[in-house]
Amino acid sequence: MRSYLQPQGDGLPIRTYGSWVVEKLDYLKRYIDIFSTSMHDKPWRARHYIDFFAGLGKCYVSETGTTHLGSPLLALTTRYPFTGYFFVDLNASNITALRQRCHASPVHDRIQYFVGDSNLVVKDIVEHILAIDSAYIPNQWSSLNLAFLDPDGLQLQWETVATLAKLPRMDLIIHYPQMALTRNMPKDCRAEKQTKIDLFFGGTEWRKIYEEYQRKEEHFIHRQLMNHYKEKLLDRGYEEVFRDDEVGDEPLIRNAKRSAPLYRLLFASKHLLGHSFWRKVIRRDVHGQARLF
Repeated sequence: MRSYLQPQGDGLPIRTYGSWVVEKLDYLKRYIDIFSTSMHDKPWRARHYIDFFAGLGKCYVSETGTTHLGSPLLALTTRYPFTGYFFVDLNASNITALRQRCHASPVHDRIQYFVGDSNLVVKDIVEHILAIDSAYIPNQWSSLNLAFLDPDGLQLQWETVATLAKLPRMDLIIHYPQMALTRNMPKDCRAEKQTKIDLFFGGTEWRKIYEEYQRKEEHFIHRQLMNHYKEKLLDRGYEEVFRDDEVGDEPLIRNAKRSAPLYRLLFASKHLLGHSFWRKVIRRDVHGQARLF
């Protein structure tokens, strides 16, 4: 059915979100478009899109009564499709609905679906891509990859990001769960057992940062925590283009009704061109207004 790939109801299950989801998807769509348009005609061995919390493929916004393509379908319907897709979700019924929608695409045979914990599935996907890159093929570059890591909260673990970083060409758009961190840090900082926040940051160093800055304003605490996260990305071969004293390079998604901070989008690339693309994308918001950095 043609409606499966359109931003409209199609009779399949759909999840309701607040209007903030439109802003997030707009940033993603514009990065996918500039990424795929600029890179599709280069001699890459393959171009992969990885979505670890793929969901149903569509979103319904209750405030506006509008339906929007979710992240998997945005990647699938871009002008220059990727040569390979990996869609992962913990919920089997989500994958069933997503598969039915994606089957309407002329490139549906490029998709691999996984039902399971993304933090476990990641190893299989990375090994698959490394195998593609392992053979010597004259005049071909290694695979170019883009991963969108957008859970509902604290499900993403640092080791998953570190595993993806084993690939030489892997751009990352990472959900930084500011609201969930703010809510859970006071108790998790004192926890004796390993917490979800420990797994997100890949250790307990975040606790020292929180203890030192907990009496500061919320945005200041998160600036220090994001700097810590970025330093770990640097250790994995990612480029640094934004200095610690800069603000605005991680778009903040807010609850539209209360204007409360929900999460940020962190970007990482091992090539400065990727950062150039991201900088162009975040210059304006979903409404076309210039963002203040």
